Amino acid sequence: MNTYLEALRPKLSELDYEKLCAITNFKVHEFIAKASDLCNPERIFICSDSAEDIAYVRRQAIATGEEKAILTLPGHTVHFDGVYDQGRDRQATKYLVPKGVSLSKALNQIDRQEGLAEVKGLLRDLMTGRTMITRFLSLGPSNSIFSIHGLQCTDSWYVAHSEDLLYRHGYEVFRQSGPDMEFLRVLHSAGKLNENKTSIEHEKKRIYIDHMDNTIYSVNTQYAGNSVGFKKLAFRLAIRKANSEGWLAEHMMLMGVHGTTSRKTYFAGAFPSACGKTNFAMLVPPEGFKGWTVTTVGDDIAWIKPGKDGRFYAINPEAGYFGVAPGTSYSTNANAMDTLKANVIFTNVALTPEGDVWWEGMTKTPPAKLIDWQGKEWSPGCGRPAAHPNARFTVPASQCPSIDPDWENPAGVPISAFVFGGRMSKDMPLVYQAFNWAHGVYLAATMGSEATAAAIGQAAMRRDPMAMLPFCGYNMADYFTHWLNVGRKVANPPRIFRVNWFRKDENGKFMWPGFGENMRVLKWIVDRVHGRGFAIESPVGWMPRFEDLEWKGLDFPAERFYELMAVGRDAGTAEAHSHEELFDRFLDRLPKEFTFERELLRSRLWRSPARWELAHEE
Repeated sequence: MNTYLEALRPKLSELDYEKLCAITNFKVHEFIAKASDLCNPERIFICSDSAEDIAYVRRQAIATGEEKAILTLPGHTVHFDGVYDQGRDRQATKYLVPKGVSLSKALNQIDRQEGLAEVKGLLRDLMTGRTMITRFLSLGPSNSIFSIHGLQCTDSWYVAHSEDLLYRHGYEVFRQSGPDMEFLRVLHSAGKLNENKTSIEHEKKRIYIDHMDNTIYSVNTQYAGNSVGFKKLAFRLAIRKANSEGWLAEHMMLMGVHGTTSRKTYFAGAFPSACGKTNFAMLVPPEGFKGWTVTTVGDDIAWIKPGKDGRFYAINPEAGYFGVAPGTSYSTNANAMDTLKANVIFTNVALTPEGDVWWEGMTKTPPAKLIDWQGKEWSPGCGRPAAHPNARFTVPASQCPSIDPDWENPAGVPISAFVFGGRMSKDMPLVYQAFNWAHGVYLAATMGSEATAAAIGQAAMRRDPMAMLPFCGYNMADYFTHWLNVGRKVANPPRIFRVNWFRKDENGKFMWPGFGENMRVLKWIVDRVHGRGFAIESPVGWMPRFEDLEWKGLDFPAERFYELMAVGRDAGTAEAHSHEELFDRFLDRLPKEFTFERELLRSRLWRSPARWELAHEE
């Protein structure tokens, strides 16, 4: 007799009971029963991913007031997270570890028993009078060896609706997989809500990750990055799984480049926040690239595994975009805008009097009147933004006009290169290639972006190795070693490149136009991957000459290009010195290769002119 099913039966309808009985995995029943016993919901809804169940979730999100239908945009809804819940909360996000154990000095941690007692105390009876929604999800195509499966219990219809747009359905996977399938678990409650249906006990927000039990607890939050457990939270567990199994779980976009021949070239790219990752993944080639197309496989996360042919293959474990709205427009990302024509949840955007949505950068001229993201009247010049700077859109990837035909290929797509990019206003060239795999891993590990704008001199740096510092669930030095080892196990590892779209001149103006013009850099990378592109050896890596890029359709003087690519010896040496400050945090376990790469960089800079320029090499 299954005691867990019997305990759940009083809170299940006959249909929901039948749906749960069809899953023979005892651990599924156990998790749901224990979540129910802890949170005490009035009823439990088992979402089977049928069209009727999916439609019911969306209707309930509107009926409960968590979302509002946008009358002028059929199929669209809008949700507001609340003033204190506007992004990933790093202080409230902690790993549960046994007493006396430390995963890494860089990670927020709490004693496991203490943390479990605390978060379960906050969750106790928190779903009284509510429905607990159970969603079964697949992180990756359901028939792929890459995929990881997950189960989330939540009392938020908005969260359940978001999961429907962001992930592949997994109920049938659980039903067909039998009793032994491993899966990730998430238990979430939005907590007490105000009249606007937003979480109010923000000081009691907790997001705890139990890596020993592959379970995530999230309470008193609605922001999707904190509440949709299979965004960056389960990602942290996948990173540990990848480390133990010899593959890479990365904070990366995936894109394909299709030239005038039938060849496809796929890239994976990591960029810290506000560095153009989504725009790059959805790039539209400019004039002069007739016959070229760029396709999108994913914009945020990638599972990357070695193949039998000596190459890396990757999938996008997600099935939707949780994109930043402000700054997105037809001039910056036309593909993203076309993706938003149906079936979208907008969060923390502004509303027009007619009920349409708007955010900063969406149009050149803002509307005369708006209701801002806090529900207040807004007009241009009032001194505050209409949409929150982290306002979002949640939308299925299948709606993207540039979606790659193989984006759901269970075998993945072959990766030819990794592209890493930060935001640097000075000294960092537009593009260069690593000399080898170890050098490339070093370049990725030392990647950073300016944390703030600076009127004079270099702005403060925020180091973010591989754009993974907030997510890596173990010591970063071990993560660097893992990268080095994984690349050595394949015969043909991807080439590694660094890019920087944000260098400025002495007047503070961007030197590179960016957006679609980044295709010119991307074409050179394609050429290098396939052995066609020419390059000059510089102190920092292989660089293209002016004539190695395609300039048709763009008037860009050679002199400005060489200025954009110049390397200052003193600035480069200072950059190398700052790498020591980063590595000092991991000194006891730092790969020896990194010490060698840093000294080689210093040596190349020491032997270079005070200002190294490509023009000097011609």
